[in-house]
Amino acid sequence: METPNPYQPPAGKIEDIALNQDDYGEIKILSASGRLGRLRYIAYSIGLTLLIYLLMGLLIAVAAQLPEPVNGFATIALVVLGYGALLIISVLLTIQRCHDFNSTGWLSLLLLIPLVPLIFWFIPGTDGRNNYGPPPPPNSKSIGIIVVVLFLVFIVLGILAAIAVPAYQDYVERAKQAQIQSE
Repeated sequence: METPNPYQPPAGKIEDIALNQDDYGEIKILSASGRLGRLRYIAYSIGLTLLIYLLMGLLIAVAAQLPEPVNGFATIALVVLGYGALLIISVLLTIQRCHDFNSTGWLSLLLLIPLVPLIFWFIPGTDGRNNYGPPPPPNSKSIGIIVVVLFLVFIVLGILAAIAVPAYQDYVERAKQAQIQSE
């Protein structure tokens, strides 16, 4: 009878413990089910908001070309529809974000309180599977860098616009006054 070699590999089947591609949940942007990580939540919230604002602006510009009584109603209808779509998308994304840290989607009602929704940016998600399904797929590093850079660019542009627009309006007013005085 032979003695077994202590350095021989095990005979049993060994499975990889790490998460496979099949162990991740599917990303569904316009759904109340599933999970959504912090970076995707921020990126989709900002990106879809900007897209809806752009679409609203274009449609309102087209509606402004309509005859007088119709263009006012069309503008109001477009604004109501745009903000309604924005509210629905925000709630759906926030429900998925709540699911990521293993909490109920009813916390999305916190969207109604100013500045409180920023907590969804900082609460970490649950590692591995939780009551709401498997974790979302990992983010690629390039997407994270792009989101952070775009976010910082929008902050800087907002600050510059807040400074430049009043200065420009003051300049226009002074130019009008100078033109009136020269006449």
